[in-house]
Amino acid sequence: MKQIPNIFTLLNLCLGVVAIVCILQTGESIATLQGNEWQISLPESMSWAALFLGLAAVVDFLDGFVARLFKATSEMGKQLDSLADVVSFGVAPGLILYQLLRISLASEPSGLDTPIIAVLPAMLFPAAAAWRLARFNLDTRNIEHFEGVPTPAAGLFVASLPILLHYNPFNIQPILTNKWVLYAICLLLPWLMVSTIPLLNLKFKNFKFAENKSRFILLILSLIFIVFLGWLAIPAIFISYILVSLLLKNKQA
Repeated sequence: MKQIPNIFTLLNLCLGVVAIVCILQTGESIATLQGNEWQISLPESMSWAALFLGLAAVVDFLDGFVARLFKATSEMGKQLDSLADVVSFGVAPGLILYQLLRISLASEPSGLDTPIIAVLPAMLFPAAAAWRLARFNLDTRNIEHFEGVPTPAAGLFVASLPILLHYNPFNIQPILTNKWVLYAICLLLPWLMVSTIPLLNLKFKNFKFAENKSRFILLILSLIFIVFLGWLAIPAIFISYILVSLLLKNKQA
């Protein structure tokens, strides 16, 4: 029974590895010029990678739940969880950013001659994920908020990008294939992960509105985004989480 949570953790890691395989199987991306804009068609494998990372996030949530259910928390499980998260929510999203940058740069004139250094900013993401998770494992303080953006949250934000490019809600594709937008993501997300900005812990200790005002506001916003924005709700919820945490930080329970 004590090893069941660790099996869930290893499943998280395996799903991350499968996602990486999908990301590396992109093959040829189709770019067509429509008017003055390039329209990018990503191979299905990138969308499958996003799906596997979503499943990894579900398993990552369940392993903690199962550990508490069977009272099987351990130092081994803590270290294993971080190692799995580095793969699923660090390396895999970093490779998604790498591929998106590569595709974006290739669509430019003489883009195929772009030096490798132009896509290296994508590697900041897995580096920041590893740094944050190592810092978390060494932190013995009993604090009720997150310091910096949790690695799974940042990883899911990146995982949503291939889905958004596939379904192209509100014609967002030109924005997400803009190299400067991608560079901004490559710099901003790692900074948010390694920062010590206090962010909201989403766990409800009770359901009193006065003690969970920020959580209820975020929950209501999330439901509204899901109904009206579809897949675009994922980055919208992520951004709202940060804003609600910062604007209502004195109201956090």
